[in-house]
Amino acid sequence: MLGLVGIVVFGVGGSLFLGVTLESSGVPSVFSAERTMADVTVPAVVIGQIIAGVIGVMVIGSEYSSGSVQPTFVAVPDRLRVLSAKAIVAGMTCAVTAAITVLMAWAVTTPIYAQFGLDAQLTTPGVVPVLAGSALYIRLCALFGVGVGTLVRSTTAGSIIVFLATLLLPVAVSLLPFGIVSRVLRIIQLGNAGDAMSRIGEPGGPFLDVWTGHISLGAGSLIAVIWAVVALITGAVVLRVRDV
Repeated sequence: MLGLVGIVVFGVGGSLFLGVTLESSGVPSVFSAERTMADVTVPAVVIGQIIAGVIGVMVIGSEYSSGSVQPTFVAVPDRLRVLSAKAIVAGMTCAVTAAITVLMAWAVTTPIYAQFGLDAQLTTPGVVPVLAGSALYIRLCALFGVGVGTLVRSTTAGSIIVFLATLLLPVAVSLLPFGIVSRVLRIIQLGNAGDAMSRIGEPGGPFLDVWTGHISLGAGSLIAVIWAVVALITGAVVLRVRDV
């Protein structure tokens, strides 16, 4: 519960902070829906991705830590059914919380940006897809966390992996020398996929461009889905073949 509250508090609070400090930091001379919506969604995504991932890890990792996973599997022998139920609960809870968060962030900051003619309405192209994409990404991070937690059976280790995958790894990869390998690695990062899903892209831009590093909202969604699915499948396989 505290994690879900954290998503709302940091998401809405971060966006509101960027809004109220807009004048002091310098008001853009030209309206850009991309910039405005980045201020709205990025705070929720940057913090929310970690919190959602940790929530996913804790959904099953905490049971391993406490030993309560054994009674769970006794009550429900079908381990994949247990994993599916936990993934559904974690994913939907985080998705609903994220959707509420980004909508609240948009609602409370729109009047602020409107004073400077920089408000992005729901009818503005790209706004609704980005709001939905942000919520979807946070849901996928929760599913990724469930898969990781199932794999490592440790809340601490799983949380570290989530932090590395969502935030630290993209930063580390960006420091690599430019080359085809580093460019590919930048493209496939979970955190970079989330960044693409929470920002309005260039209209008519490519779906995915390895050379320039461009990731469209659709490509980002696909990459994030792959991360979540691979984590869940790996966790499911290991769950089936090893002892509790």
